Amino acid sequence: MKSEPARESDERKGLEEAHRHSIQFLDSIAETPPKPSCHYEDCYAAFSEPLPDGPSAIPDAITELARKGEPGLMGMQAPTFFRWVIGGCHPAGIAADWLTSAWSQNTGNPLATPSAAAVETVVAEWLLELLDLPRESSIGFVTGATLANFVCLAASRHQVLAEAEWDVESNGLYGAPLIQIFMGAEAHTSINCALRYLGIGSETARIIPTDDQGRMDARFLAEALQESAEGPKIVISQAGQINTGAFDPFDEIACLKERFPFWLHVDGAFGLWARASDKHSSLAKGAERADSWATDGHKWLQTPYDCGYAIVKNEEAHRKAMAIGASYLPEADAGVRDPAQYVPELSRRARGFASWAIIKTLGRQGIAELIERHCRLARLFADLLASETGIEIINTVVLNQVIVRFGEPSLSDETKDELTEKTIEAIVADEVCYLGGSIWKGRQVMRISIVSWRTQESDIRRSSESIIRCWRSIQKGV
Repeated sequence: MKSEPARESDERKGLEEAHRHSIQFLDSIAETPPKPSCHYEDCYAAFSEPLPDGPSAIPDAITELARKGEPGLMGMQAPTFFRWVIGGCHPAGIAADWLTSAWSQNTGNPLATPSAAAVETVVAEWLLELLDLPRESSIGFVTGATLANFVCLAASRHQVLAEAEWDVESNGLYGAPLIQIFMGAEAHTSINCALRYLGIGSETARIIPTDDQGRMDARFLAEALQESAEGPKIVISQAGQINTGAFDPFDEIACLKERFPFWLHVDGAFGLWARASDKHSSLAKGAERADSWATDGHKWLQTPYDCGYAIVKNEEAHRKAMAIGASYLPEADAGVRDPAQYVPELSRRARGFASWAIIKTLGRQGIAELIERHCRLARLFADLLASETGIEIINTVVLNQVIVRFGEPSLSDETKDELTEKTIEAIVADEVCYLGGSIWKGRQVMRISIVSWRTQESDIRRSSESIIRCWRSIQKGV
């Protein structure tokens, strides 16, 4: 059995080994191909072994974990990673996340960890100011936009049923007044998940037509509301369509509340951050008139993963939808934030620390500059690609999203689908940048998402050169 000094030395060396591997990984991001170097089957084979009978030295275990794990990691923090809307994870957030892990605090109540509760209060105040949302709103710190949508829609479910004199938290949905849902045809799939989790159902929504950019048409929404029955209603809008980056017409939608009372929710996983930039805030004009908003920290704010924000204007509805209590849990004093009353978790990570560190490091100006740079780079990317014959930019580039299609105008849609798929495969194989496909209005497209703090103009230029080179090689083979 190890002596006390030997065990302490083993523990410290394990932490130092983890730090060393982390720094090496971060230092190599810019030069490492964005895609993993091995597949799931290879990773499983590397990790697979019988259940260990005895202990291992911590440094050895950490070294083995890094050796076996890193080949199967995606270069999501790379400056040329454009496949999904995934932030680059700023060093300030990483450092704060290391501290959060070392502190390992339960954030279930303010008595357990006063600083975790207090920092959430401050970050919530900062976020409401950054996004220019009603200052009386409450914020739940959740895993990401999917859970943020869930929490916001849980609050909306509570409120619209309470107004119909139904206590959903006590009585459930059996026998409750029917909640009518209205959302655009291009709503993100996480909305369907939230509706399913809440027992409302993913197929119950009235789907509102959208325009060629994916924006909900408020005229059709008005018609649908006019035709709907009396009773609870929730309208789900979108800030930043996942393919085009487009925004629903919030002012037009909000004006309909005067004729047809409903709860207005905004799914703004990444697009809501446009409100943090004076140059782009007009895209989300009117979003402040909503009742709830969902957004991510691990996208444009560049926090580590496991960070989202559920923002609800009606704090009472928020708390009643999420409240948790037990005889062994202390009640917070009046005016003291109780973190567990705003999320569906009691035991969870202290997500406020990394958010605080990022906002403290970048400040209002740094966050605005980041958003503006990415939007500027998206337009540059689109212009560079559009200069090549046979490359078509499908969307109006208003934010950080670009969708691309390959093929001469005279070709059939089916042929363009095939050429787009082949070109994406060639681009990934070229290993300059990493991106993928999506389906837009029934056709195959290549989607580009620019959201990493590391991405600079040079990355866009060398990536566009790779894409054009790959497209030319595909043309030669046709």
